[in-house]
Amino acid sequence: MISRVPHLTTALKGPLLQLENDLLTNKTRVETWLREQWLQTPAPFYASVDLRNAGFKLAPVDTNLFPAGFNNLNPAFMPLCVQAVQAAVERVCPRAQRVLIIAEQHTRNLFYLESLETLRDIFEKAGMEARIASLRDDIDAPLAIELPSGKTCLLEPLERQGDRVGLGDFSPCLVLLNNDLSAGRPEILEGLDQQVIPPLSAGWSTRKKSD
Repeated sequence: MISRVPHLTTALKGPLLQLENDLLTNKTRVETWLREQWLQTPAPFYASVDLRNAGFKLAPVDTNLFPAGFNNLNPAFMPLCVQAVQAAVERVCPRAQRVLIIAEQHTRNLFYLESLETLRDIFEKAGMEARIASLRDDIDAPLAIELPSGKTCLLEPLERQGDRVGLGDFSPCLVLLNNDLSAGRPEILEGLDQQVIPPLSAGWSTRKKSD
């Protein structure tokens, strides 16, 4: 049975620092505190956080609301990833059956595409049909890209009909942004009837790091 709290492996091994010992000794208290904070301030649907370890303190220095790197997750944690996605979707769109992932513009980056395909696969394992849409002007038909892992990432041109977006006959319940909107808010995503997460207002076109 896999633990609900992942125990990470490290490349470097040696005597534990006092900070690390304190965290391990008090891990139950730490998890309880975090759970209480999530009740007061719900976590975003997904995010990545950069941590800095000074040896005597540990601090978050950056949070990304449009994370990548899903292909770097330990495969042993896949059951936890599936549970996390199911819980997160149930919180924002309980009846969701189809999810459309909106990709970044720099989709020529194969490592980013590996991340997208892993994210799509997690949704599929969580019981939802998931596909990937591109906003690139040069993609006007489905484009299958072979990845270094041997997988294939299928990018499809985003279409809009009325106040809904989709892919041909694929009409998603939920639209998941994996695009930080640094190039601006695409008109095709404005005023949708579907739920978009994170919201367009979370993109870099409407906020600053100092916000």
